[in-house]
Amino acid sequence: MKILVASHTYIVDLNCEKLRALSRLEDDTEVTVVVPKRWKPGGVQNKIIETQYKDEGKFRIVPVSNFSQNHQGLLTFGADLISVLKQFRPNIIQVEQGSKALGYAQMIALNKLLRLKAKNVFFTWWNLPYKLNKAASLLEKYNLDNTHGLISGNQDGAEILRQRGYQGAIKVMPQLGVDEHLFTPKLQPQLAERLGIKLGEFVVGFVGRFVPEKGIMTLLNALARIQAQEWKCLLLGRGSLRDELLQKADEYNIKDRIIIVESVPHHEVCNYINLMSTLVLPSETTYNFKTITSVGWKEQFGHVIIEAMACQTPVIGSDSGEIPHVIGDTGMIFPEGNAEALAGCLTTLIDDPELAHNMGQLGYAKAMSQYTNTALAKQQLEFYKEIL
Repeated sequence: MKILVASHTYIVDLNCEKLRALSRLEDDTEVTVVVPKRWKPGGVQNKIIETQYKDEGKFRIVPVSNFSQNHQGLLTFGADLISVLKQFRPNIIQVEQGSKALGYAQMIALNKLLRLKAKNVFFTWWNLPYKLNKAASLLEKYNLDNTHGLISGNQDGAEILRQRGYQGAIKVMPQLGVDEHLFTPKLQPQLAERLGIKLGEFVVGFVGRFVPEKGIMTLLNALARIQAQEWKCLLLGRGSLRDELLQKADEYNIKDRIIIVESVPHHEVCNYINLMSTLVLPSETTYNFKTITSVGWKEQFGHVIIEAMACQTPVIGSDSGEIPHVIGDTGMIFPEGNAEALAGCLTTLIDDPELAHNMGQLGYAKAMSQYTNTALAKQQLEFYKEIL
């Protein structure tokens, strides 16, 4: 099977591990990844990434000239894409830009014009209802009418596309897996000592942005309700709520228990997760469902959850978006924004170490069976076989 994937996501080599695993699953499987030649990452001023060609045998990265360097919905490719398609002649074309993407429409059209007879697939994270103008509606209709299968990063995204008329095959799975060789249980005594964490101290962990939608103030309010004497809170990240967070912690008289670590490289996040007695993802939906034209957000997946699971760290999450589906019966779920309920979850784990241990084991088993790069590659390959 020849698989062509187009996305700006894979300009980062770390993000390619699932597709590398896919190319190794069967002898006749080849994966070619089309990436933009030049891309400007969001939030990084004056930085342009220029991608390089890679040939690893059955796995290739092929930079193609592109229009739009920082908007994935508008990303389209130059004429050199035609030669890539004609030479490779894929059985599957997967574009990871969503149902309304110009690049996906471009691939569908070239698939027809070049008579490749490949199956068209797209990936989407989008999990909120939306309205479109006439032009965008026609574009989406063209894309959906020519889609043989789609992969949604969450259950809500799949349901929205069903409501918009898509009746074909759908697979729900995340875009990227967890590296089980990096995110693995490992004691970190030196790091604990450096951060002032004592042996046996219960550590509540958070990894993410300090912004309202990530629910960090709800976490702080929950911590203020915990009566246990020995606990610390380890926060990895940065954001606009940092000063307010520290001010509130001072008011609650728990500031000395808060440890903030900024700018941790991704390959070092596992070390900090291994210090946590539990990882909390208290995300909060900001979308106003009374009017679907409003701007908002709902947790699309929560990748840090599966990273914690892979480290055998028990997880607690809110019921925002995909979080309950990711955690399932391996951890605890609380109503988003409910600090009292979160405090109850934390207190339960503090008081019951055996329960915390069992949750860590259940999460680990789920991460290994469903969320490693190899596990996701197998699911993706089976989905391709289904639509072929």
